[in-house]
Amino acid sequence: MIEYIVPTNIDDRILNRAAAALKNGGLIAHPTDTSWHISCAFSSSLGLAKLKALKDGAKGYLFTMMASEISQISYIAEISTPQYKLMHSLTPGPYVFVLGARRTLKKIMGMKRKEVGIRIPGDPVSRAIIETLGEPMFSTTAAHSMDDPGWWDTGFADENLFEMGWELEGIKGIDMILDGGEALSKTLTTVLNLTGERIEIIREGLGEYIE
Repeated sequence: MIEYIVPTNIDDRILNRAAAALKNGGLIAHPTDTSWHISCAFSSSLGLAKLKALKDGAKGYLFTMMASEISQISYIAEISTPQYKLMHSLTPGPYVFVLGARRTLKKIMGMKRKEVGIRIPGDPVSRAIIETLGEPMFSTTAAHSMDDPGWWDTGFADENLFEMGWELEGIKGIDMILDGGEALSKTLTTVLNLTGERIEIIREGLGEYIE
């Protein structure tokens, strides 16, 4: 179901319906400060199972936790003072930060993960959904080849991404699409691995980073 919105002034009734769907285990497709994403509520095991299904069981895939504030992820990821300072300087924005995962993540996800991707988006739609929901979301980029964990590294990433919200109607399992009615740029986040002694750029995307 498509809900047409004004991204900078979203009807509270639509946000409440989106939050209710997420809490009940649903998946929401929404624009971000890069490309379209599909998300579930952080606390919903049913929603996470549906998201895993889109990723072919999530084998070899690093799930991203989307939050509105860094403080929301402190109990799920290990964050040192230097890591916090870097994240604080770059967020909100089009970045995913790979951090060491705490043991609580395994309990929530039902699978062992040493690392977790963290994103603090800068777009108004993602932030409004999270704030209305009252918790972070697990999220994945909407793409034609989502079941391939390395689809973005093929040199044809833009061909895998969507422009318009209505294009996502063909993805099974999505309960609601929040659509601003305009084409979204086919761009990806910059992914920074912060778990080593030096910061590693896993993927260069929209976010600028100079070592």
